[in-house]
Amino acid sequence: MDRYILITFLKTFVSVFIILMFIFVLQTIWLYISELAGKDLDVWIVLKFLWYVSPRLIPLVLPLTILVTSLMVFGSFAEKYEFAAMKSTGISLQRAMGSVIGFIVLLAITAFFFANNVIPYSEYKWQNLRRNISQFQPSMVISEGQFSQIGDMFNIKVEEKSGDRDQYLKDVVIHKKNEARPNGNFTVIIADNGELASEEGSNTLSLILKKGNYYEDIQTSNPAKQTGDPFAKSYFDEYAINIDLTELNAKDIDKENDLNNQNMYNISELRIEIDSLSDTYSKDIHAYTKNMYYRSGLEKLKENKIDESAKPPEINTILDIYNPTQQLQIVKLALNNIKGTLQTIDAKKVEFKAKTKRLNKTEIALHEKYALGVACIILFFVGAPLGAIIRKGGMGLPMVVAILLFLTYHFIGIFAKNSAEDGTMAPFIASWLSTGIMLPLSIWLTYRATTDQGIFDFDNFMQRIGRLFRLKRKK
Repeated sequence: MDRYILITFLKTFVSVFIILMFIFVLQTIWLYISELAGKDLDVWIVLKFLWYVSPRLIPLVLPLTILVTSLMVFGSFAEKYEFAAMKSTGISLQRAMGSVIGFIVLLAITAFFFANNVIPYSEYKWQNLRRNISQFQPSMVISEGQFSQIGDMFNIKVEEKSGDRDQYLKDVVIHKKNEARPNGNFTVIIADNGELASEEGSNTLSLILKKGNYYEDIQTSNPAKQTGDPFAKSYFDEYAINIDLTELNAKDIDKENDLNNQNMYNISELRIEIDSLSDTYSKDIHAYTKNMYYRSGLEKLKENKIDESAKPPEINTILDIYNPTQQLQIVKLALNNIKGTLQTIDAKKVEFKAKTKRLNKTEIALHEKYALGVACIILFFVGAPLGAIIRKGGMGLPMVVAILLFLTYHFIGIFAKNSAEDGTMAPFIASWLSTGIMLPLSIWLTYRATTDQGIFDFDNFMQRIGRLFRLKRKK
């Protein structure tokens, strides 16, 4: 019996997994068709792209496969009265599920190690391949609405691209790295419009910017001067940036780039990254608050404290010491300092928000590796008893029910993770929320299926309604 149930489950599992994987791969091709089309790529490069992208689909395909297979197989057993035959011989539903439960537990453990080892490696190879493919056509490197890296020195963001070759850019923001200090973005260029121009066969790409501003944080070796956050600002009508495309034109599809994000780390690396990001974030907050305190001048006021007893009675404020013209100059200077401080605070808010988001995404990536294996087990205990209750096999009703349940599970997870990235929800709660909601549902469905109860006892409900009306008539 165990062998029969397990083989039936495995046959359906493999079939459903292949079908769903094929659907999700087609969806991936549709999402990234702009990165593959029009670049004269070999077939093996496209196949390599799909090979590397496939492992990142497993966290979606595997739970859905388990849910659909459980509903179909156990619904078919109930529909053909095979469960009734088992129960007549004293075999309970839990005993009948024993061999499949063992397989699901083994699959959950495998999914954990897969998420911890295979997915990070494939993510790294896939991101490298994407970057190398995008370099076949430099204008394709720049994506709308997000920062894109061109070369080693420029990160470019545009709101809109137009033209037959996407050469016209609108609302351009460029972060330029400093060769002396490559670990920071100290130069920001903002322009209303831009144009990509280069001659055929040239190794230089010209980015012509129009009507913009150039901002640069000046880095000095003197710590005392650096505390004042010196910067330079200029305006331009037209500004040209020449980008060397020698490496891009080499078109090395297998080049290993220096890329990293939370999806490329295993558990040990994620823990180290979380500790590093947390420590850096705390130090940045402390350093910034200390810097703002010194810039406010409160420390100097404490050092030069005015003796209130020695102050003439006609002087109520410090401004009364100066003449009206000097008072006006002092107030204007103070207002300008306050405006500059507020602008700095707004800029730092954006910076700290980005750091918080990166830290939260890293914590979510850590918990997701554990949540995948647990979700496989819980969704099995949702699908198997539900199939036994609805007593319907095949690809019809079970598929509809499975998709509805999985969409609920998936969308709850997406909304929770988006909330966690913004800081409105703890990353731990966001990673486990959808799985935690499915846990009581799996327990309740297993209990109902074990005790031969339906999801909703309509007859019992109508009897209670009838007793309630009779009680009212008597009163």
